[in-house]
Amino acid sequence: MMSPKRVKWRKVAKGKMRGKALRGGFLHFGEYGLQATECGRITARQLEAARVAMTRYVKRGGQVWIRIFPDKPVTKKAAETRMGSGKGNVEEWVCVIKPGRIIFEMSGIPQNEAYEALRLADHKFPLQCKPISRASEKLMQDLAAKAKADKAAKKAARQRSVASAAK
Repeated sequence: MMSPKRVKWRKVAKGKMRGKALRGGFLHFGEYGLQATECGRITARQLEAARVAMTRYVKRGGQVWIRIFPDKPVTKKAAETRMGSGKGNVEEWVCVIKPGRIIFEMSGIPQNEAYEALRLADHKFPLQCKPISRASEKLMQDLAAKAKADKAAKKAARQRSVASAAK
């Protein structure tokens, strides 16, 4: 199971899962990846189960990179314990996932095999994910750039029409 070797604080606050992932949203190592589409917490056990499912499906072919690490402790009080008397003991380690975050990356295998392995891994998680590839990522970046350019052109045209109407 994955967990940090040393931590600065043994127990941390619960926190909130808001917004989109600020980093870790693009493929860096492999050709294919599994991208989260909603917020959630993935435990170390779920991460390991997904990794095992992927590697068993692709057997010896391909290479897998895990892009997240469970670095947040989750505490739990013992059963039938009265309220109060401090925070419970650390029960498990989780990683907080926001939409857009890449969880796994793969390379060295055909696309249909990679997508099937990523689908198997997706079923181990309590949140929705989608498989992506470098080609689809490039297409999405191009579409985003085009949309941004169109928005800028519309804004410039609107400003020109307002300026001409003021004269």
